Amino acid sequence: MADISILQLPPATYLNVNDVTVIVQDGVTKKAAIALFQGSTTYTVAALPNATTSGLGARAFVTNALSPTFGSTVVGGGAVATPVYSDGTNWKVG
Repeated sequence: MADISILQLPPATYLNVNDVTVIVQDGVTKKAAIALFQGSTTYTVAALPNATTSGLGARAFVTNALSPTFGSTVVGGGAVATPVYSDGTNWKVG
């Protein structure tokens, strides 16, 4: 695994996430790469929230997909962990 560097900024630091510019108190401007990670709640297929209520584009992660194929409606009963998305009506593999 690659080494991860953590930038510790002084208290008067301004961070603008839109253009990823960090301005330090002494006026020196430096560019920084910022990685944001979002965890997912895992579900069984049967426990997924309603795809219509969740809305078009909602994402989730299932742990028991049966022979998942990208873009197909997810079916439970298997042992495959895979991401899924709502097409507004059904949960699809992907």
